[in-house]
Amino acid sequence: MTARYCSLPQQPAPSYPPGLAAERLGALMAGRRMWVNGTVLHYCFFDGDSDASAIPVPGTGETRRVSWVGAEEQREVVRECFREWQGLGIGVSFAETGVRSEAELRIGFQGGDGSWSAVGRDALSVGTAERTMNLGWDLTAPGQRGTALHQIGHALGMLHEHQSPFAGIHWDDEAVYADLAGPPNHWSRDRTHFNILRKLDPDEVNGSVWDPLSVMEYPFAAGLILEPEEYRGGVHPPGSLSPADKEFVLRWYPPAGRREPALLEPFRSVPLRLGPGGQADFTIEPPETRTYTVGTFGACDTVAVVFEERDGEPRFLAGRDDGGTPHNATFGVRLVRGRRYVVRVRLYSAWGSGGSAVMCW
Repeated sequence: MTARYCSLPQQPAPSYPPGLAAERLGALMAGRRMWVNGTVLHYCFFDGDSDASAIPVPGTGETRRVSWVGAEEQREVVRECFREWQGLGIGVSFAETGVRSEAELRIGFQGGDGSWSAVGRDALSVGTAERTMNLGWDLTAPGQRGTALHQIGHALGMLHEHQSPFAGIHWDDEAVYADLAGPPNHWSRDRTHFNILRKLDPDEVNGSVWDPLSVMEYPFAAGLILEPEEYRGGVHPPGSLSPADKEFVLRWYPPAGRREPALLEPFRSVPLRLGPGGQADFTIEPPETRTYTVGTFGACDTVAVVFEERDGEPRFLAGRDDGGTPHNATFGVRLVRGRRYVVRVRLYSAWGSGGSAVMCW
């Protein structure tokens, strides 16, 4: 029996200026979807009568509404899976909220729409009235808990493991198209190519070797893979977090350090001294209420984000990603005297002479 598969929304390939050095381009491809470490990802479940999709009724010209609301036992499986990822000790954390506008991750349970998720920071481009994740079948059924773990992996920035160019998989393409065209998936050839047969860029995959045990790996029946020979009988991942999954996510989101971030004082630049993929955190305690500018300097690609601490929890205020551009990450943000803010700067890569720095003014 064919498994139900995650179908990622198709996104256009990133567009970077021609002529970028290979090292710079590789760093951008690897990190463009990843959150800055220390981010609290707020998630919410759709729960209103109007939270639904309008589905055409064939032959009638009419539509019917299909709800995005999930039963409490389905929600609890998702909560448990968030806790499992969090329990690894990663530097990104999760918090449930009932305020949709404050949720980076908005989760629906529309049956018949498959299971899918925006990948990492792609969720920020989705309107607040829309889903960033859908779980389209019963998560309490045997073996289906891995679906929620898988989708949260996408939300953290992970991609499908079987699409790694390091897997060395030689597919029987027509057998794959035929298998996915039938029940329960009913996929078009385009969707099958995008989610299964298409190879990812080597710089954006989860690791440098294929991990057939990954929670990001699909199960495949016999007859779809021609090579490697040992997988002609199929691929059967356990649907749980593998050692390589844990290693990958902890490399991108290491446990938060206990040292207090350095103070970023207005008009005083601070050298970053970061290697590729490194991150530096600072606090701002504004001496007056006004709009400040936060910016990086130097020949570097960075992501810079400002959070406001509210009830002991950082809340996103503003940010800028200058990756691949000739400009630095610079943006304005209104800061209020008496409140505390956190600035997080992650480096993609640096080039040329001189160092990089950050300043607010």
